[in-house]
Amino acid sequence: MPGSGGTSPSAPAGRTRPPLSATTPPTIGAPSGPPSQPTDLRKAGVLAGRITRGCAGPCYGLVTDDGREYALHGPGMGTFATGSWVRVSVGPADPAVDCGPGTPASIVRISPVG
Repeated sequence: MPGSGGTSPSAPAGRTRPPLSATTPPTIGAPSGPPSQPTDLRKAGVLAGRITRGCAGPCYGLVTDDGREYALHGPGMGTFATGSWVRVSVGPADPAVDCGPGTPASIVRISPVG
């Protein structure tokens, strides 16, 4: 019955279908555990996280979603309220500047997220 969807397609007239393989397909076992290294590749020099201190700058505290703390320096980069989520492109830290606890870095670009 056409259009019923209950029949399987047949080989064209004059042709036969090859037999199904007698080989059993391989099965995939359960994983042995979580990966030891992160599986998501991240861009070098780009951070995303929450501002923990700074507001008007030039020093800002940032904590990423994996809990890493950064001490960022960026004069003239704008005002970011404590608790706001940002994406930051960073470069090498200025050794003459101390912006508090965390891994020091200089801000190349910063923008709000969300």
